[in-house]
Amino acid sequence: MSDIGETSDGYHTFNELYEHRIALFIALCAEVDARTPTGYVWRSKLHSDGSAIEGWFVMGIGTAPGEQITYHMPLSKWADTDWLGTENERAPDFDGHTSADVVQRLARFR
Repeated sequence: MSDIGETSDGYHTFNELYEHRIALFIALCAEVDARTPTGYVWRSKLHSDGSAIEGWFVMGIGTAPGEQITYHMPLSKWADTDWLGTENERAPDFDGHTSADVVQRLARFR
């Protein structure tokens, strides 16, 4: 079976698009962090319940229900987020947001 990450739409592979999404989210987080109170942008290697996904961490904007924008990020990108300075012991309680919710919440940055 071939690597699905190398599947292409004729222009980009899934792997390329994920790299773009990761870089764009880190850049957005850095901009938001520069403009908001400490702790609004966060990162953690553990979910709120203490569980983890090996090789991944969670990064998010906002902690309150209804405002969270979160993504799992490859642990290889941890150092790219060192500008945060610290990590949360655990991620905030997940508010149940869906991918569609994230798209709507991202629109507030227009």
